[in-house]
Amino acid sequence: MFRLQGSKVLAVDMTGDAVKAKNGSMVAYDGHMDFKKMSGGGEGLRGMVTRRLTGEQMTLMEVKGHGTCWFADRASEINLVSLQGDKLYVESSNLLATDSGLRTGTSFTGMRGASQGNGLFTTTVEGHGQAAIMSDGPAVVLRVSAQYPLTVDPGAYVAHQGNLRQSFQSGVTFRTLMGEGGGEAFQIRFEGDGLVYVQPSERNTIAGDV
Repeated sequence: MFRLQGSKVLAVDMTGDAVKAKNGSMVAYDGHMDFKKMSGGGEGLRGMVTRRLTGEQMTLMEVKGHGTCWFADRASEINLVSLQGDKLYVESSNLLATDSGLRTGTSFTGMRGASQGNGLFTTTVEGHGQAAIMSDGPAVVLRVSAQYPLTVDPGAYVAHQGNLRQSFQSGVTFRTLMGEGGGEAFQIRFEGDGLVYVQPSERNTIAGDV
């Protein structure tokens, strides 16, 4: 259903089924498609409440029909993730599209979300199907194991999946060493077994200057 045309355009072939995508990300389609705006990054009452509490700005649209629809957003690199009943945690600004077999929701992230200015919740994608996530530059997928925990700069973090535990620790980033940080920096530490997606460009956040 999902396929890449190049690295920056997602093509979705539909035969009467639906796909959820970031509002405004459709760049072309053929055949017959219906478009419906959806209210944010979570489903149901809990999603509505958490969006109101956190000011979550993610807006989705549902596309349904027969034909092919193409999606892209600001020439971002697109990465396909296949889920087999597991859960993907992804920054809302990095989620491009999910197929109809996946559910989106919200999850509490605590300190990281607050310090990034993106609210206290992150977007979750769960079920069986494919999701398309975006990165600023080609994403790198890093394996975390019991022997090899991983520490990530919050500005480079995109998403993670698997049996992972998150914690937050004070640390020195390259920006701090270069005199670009304005205060105590912190990092995200992952332990357990899973995958972490990072981008080779740090988004503009205040995460390194808490």
